[in-house]
Amino acid sequence: MATELRSYRAWRCHTFGDYNDLRIESVPRQALQAGQIRIANRAFAAGFPDMLMVQGGYQLKPPLPFTPCSEFAGEVIDSGDDSGEFRCGDRVMGSVRAGAAADEVVIDAEHCLPLPEAFDFATAAAFNIGYKTAYVGLVVRGQLQAGETVLIHGAAGGVGLAALDLARLKGANVIAMATGAEKLAILRQHGAQHVLDYRDGGFRETVKSLTDGRGADVIYDPIGGDVFDESMRCIAPFGRLLIIGFASGRIPQVGVNLALIKQISIIGVRAGEYGRLNPAGGAEVQRALGEFAESGQLTPHIHTRLPFSGLLDGFDTVADRRVVGRVVVEI
Repeated sequence: MATELRSYRAWRCHTFGDYNDLRIESVPRQALQAGQIRIANRAFAAGFPDMLMVQGGYQLKPPLPFTPCSEFAGEVIDSGDDSGEFRCGDRVMGSVRAGAAADEVVIDAEHCLPLPEAFDFATAAAFNIGYKTAYVGLVVRGQLQAGETVLIHGAAGGVGLAALDLARLKGANVIAMATGAEKLAILRQHGAQHVLDYRDGGFRETVKSLTDGRGADVIYDPIGGDVFDESMRCIAPFGRLLIIGFASGRIPQVGVNLALIKQISIIGVRAGEYGRLNPAGGAEVQRALGEFAESGQLTPHIHTRLPFSGLLDGFDTVADRRVVGRVVVEI
């Protein structure tokens, strides 16, 4: 069923660079293709990858101009042919590669999940990417087992806190790292057995001490740079070092002799790409996450809720590294 074409508000990026150059504009509504649904957006998340994409530093550079942000939640207002289970009025959450910072989102229906009863729109908008990255990293690629020790870097951020929640749910022993007493207190509240502050300096010896000299079985690293280098020195034999991203700005180089000696695996994790390359595996990840959300076992931590006009303030919070969990914009 097609609706009358009209326009809607969206934040727009016309040149890669300073996110302060983003502007709210009127954008023509696009026609639906088969399998797509149109969402009246109620909330979207603003994260580090979204900011990086605007700056031109992300691995994906959308054609200009584009609408930033990926995660959203809202209500179905239109559906194309073969759009599956969703009907007008259904409350859904999902993610797109870009385009969520807008009043409306058009998406393939298969990439959406029903909104859990316990979630409001803001909570739903903060769920998908963090927990999908954690699940693909820790469970699918990292094969994390109950009783193993996982070292989570940047644990107070969106993907880090999601990894902490999932690792505890899977029965792992968690060493979580962040900066500052406030962030460490929240990591304890989320169940980390040990919390370490980057301000205290190197963590290699502390991690080895906490693991009786063995090191961490799984290391979850969205930071890269010096953090990656030191992580290579405190990983257990047969350990798995998960490369999530490079928030430090430096892409590290690895001496493969260390990988050989310790017989470790260095594993790249791109959760969205995993589903695109392996649709059956991606569908299984979505199913598992849907069950976790519906059961209330995984719930994202929202740092702040902002109005539609507050996106730039949200990016300021992200850029200043003040965020614990997620920044969400409500419409």
